[in-house]
Amino acid sequence: MMFNDDFTPMDFVVDILQSIFFKSTEEAETIMLKVHHEEKAVVGTYSYDIAKSKVEKAMERSRSQKYPLKLTYMPE
Repeated sequence: MMFNDDFTPMDFVVDILQSIFFKSTEEAETIMLKVHHEEKAVVGTYSYDIAKSKVEKAMERSRSQKYPLKLTYMPE
């Protein structure tokens, strides 16, 4: 799950979705816009370990750029 904030650039969010979650450009843009308009969106369904790893990588990259992007993972 990805959450909206008013500081993280949209192109950075798209890059995270493509490079870490392996979404196509179209999928990444669709998810980014859903997050932007609806405050949150499901990024994908993964096994627990993969979801945890992807969220940690995305949060690390976001923090390294000083962006407050927030993602979480939860069991289905």
